[in-house]
Amino acid sequence: MTTTAGTASHHLSPAFPGRAPWGTAGKLRAWQQGAMDKYIQAQPRDFLAVATPGAGKTTFALTLASWLLHHHVVQQVTVVAPTEHLKKQWAEAAARIGIKLDPEYSAGPLGKEYDGVAVTYAGVGVRPMLHRNRVEQRKTLVILDEIHHAGDSKSWGEACLEAFEPATRRLALTGTPFRSDTNPIPFVTYEEGDDGIRRSSADYTYGYGSALADGVVRPVIFMSYSGNMRWRTKAGDEIAARLGEPMTKDAISQAWRTALDPRGEWMPSVLRAADQRLTEVRKAIPDAGALVIASDQESARAYAKLIRDITGHKATLVLSDDAGASQRIDEFSASDDRWMVAVRMVSEGVDVPRLAVGVYATTISTPLFFAQAVGRFVRSRRRGETASVFLPTVPDLLGFANEMERERDHVLDKPKKGGEEDPYAESEKEMDEANKQQDEDTGEQDMLPFEALESDAVFDRVMYNGAEFGMQAHPGSEEEQDYLGIPGLLEPDQVQLLLQKRQARQIAHSRKKPAEEADLLELPAERRPVVSHKEMMELRKKLNSLVGAYVHQSGKPHGVIHTELRRVCGGPPSAEATAGQLRQRIAKVQEWATRMR
Repeated sequence: MTTTAGTASHHLSPAFPGRAPWGTAGKLRAWQQGAMDKYIQAQPRDFLAVATPGAGKTTFALTLASWLLHHHVVQQVTVVAPTEHLKKQWAEAAARIGIKLDPEYSAGPLGKEYDGVAVTYAGVGVRPMLHRNRVEQRKTLVILDEIHHAGDSKSWGEACLEAFEPATRRLALTGTPFRSDTNPIPFVTYEEGDDGIRRSSADYTYGYGSALADGVVRPVIFMSYSGNMRWRTKAGDEIAARLGEPMTKDAISQAWRTALDPRGEWMPSVLRAADQRLTEVRKAIPDAGALVIASDQESARAYAKLIRDITGHKATLVLSDDAGASQRIDEFSASDDRWMVAVRMVSEGVDVPRLAVGVYATTISTPLFFAQAVGRFVRSRRRGETASVFLPTVPDLLGFANEMERERDHVLDKPKKGGEEDPYAESEKEMDEANKQQDEDTGEQDMLPFEALESDAVFDRVMYNGAEFGMQAHPGSEEEQDYLGIPGLLEPDQVQLLLQKRQARQIAHSRKKPAEEADLLELPAERRPVVSHKEMMELRKKLNSLVGAYVHQSGKPHGVIHTELRRVCGGPPSAEATAGQLRQRIAKVQEWATRMR
């Protein structure tokens, strides 16, 4: 048997790469070739490839399948995908390189013209023995796409184990961080670290940072919007708060839901800004499209109506994972229409390379879902394309946006008590919410603990490559337009440079204005950290602890030290101080303590 991956493209059907779409040509990308080389050298039964969305996992998997079929290592292929739409996409992609998969297979013997089947995790969950029998009859390669879905429910994981345990080869693929719960994922290897916690071990990893450096994916510019929210609680109390201010988890959740309410002003303002951004991007990418990711059907319909009112054009509405939805996604993909609105996990089945602008209009706050959602916009078709994602100023989301390049493994064990808490460990309930396949009205809207009363939007900041830029500005203002007008074709380093220039111009412009005209917080984003209520308590606790230590060192009373810190650093008492002011005081008291040593 030949043992070099270079032969793989020599034995593909004549249709490959001639009629293949961009990114599936015979010449593999460096990471795909590297993963092929590693696989062919090791010849493992199980192989886990983690590659960022848009990097070309399908091409890698099908090239490997072609190689294994050609060398008679396997006789048939089974692809397991998360959704009906993705199942069909796999069959279409396989057909382009001469591998015929039946996406409609349900039972009985497979037609002789087929090389295998494409099925869903839900389908395997219903009839695991049907698939086990097929796998036992002929040597099979099983490709498990987005394998974290095998852990969506205990029954799905058990069904995958039962169905594919006898497979000759298993190739597991994922493009996003694994599930946040501790359900083990079938056919994934876990290794225990020095801390005694078991984490998933990938055989080949190609992260977003590497893909961005290689020009394989687009750089993502995050546009964050704050604003004043007002809502009524179940008890009848009216509460007002500003997105981005430190709040309890419940208050953040309620302010966030108020922002996303289509009857307020926040969503129309953000959709208007996103549409302006789309117009700018289309100057360089004429067929660029935009996607709103909504929480539920009712909101999705309302957002589609808002888009029609704002743009004068109808938005494509994708409400559930049925045959009609799949067709609408295909039609949108092939058109040059501007907007699509999709609900929840439909986003993972939306593989539309022309999507370049997104609005994150859901309250799901798991790193897994966020990464999957952003993954819809990063697929690059040519160098220089940028992606823009609009989101509310919420601590969790800004944290995820700033850590786009961080690679995470699936943690199988809960962190030990007293040890460092895993910041990505979300409740299983929230993860189940993120992975709901149905979009039907579950009645949960009727049980919300508040009523959204009113909202407005304020441009807050731009995040790119872990850095934050911009000062707050009203929608429609010259300052906001500066950022919405960033060209749609830019190299990653040009994006950074341009954002720095725009911010410098904004700061210079604000300094010329009389003080009475400064109706918004005129500080650059890096000096306005968005923190949670918990983080604020920790900062106050740290400051009080350091002041307490300095009391013993200096002999001065607590009150005197706090007053001196306020005099030197400025700002209100600690209970009302911002995160930036608290950090400044912490640094100052540490400086004083060092001088006294």
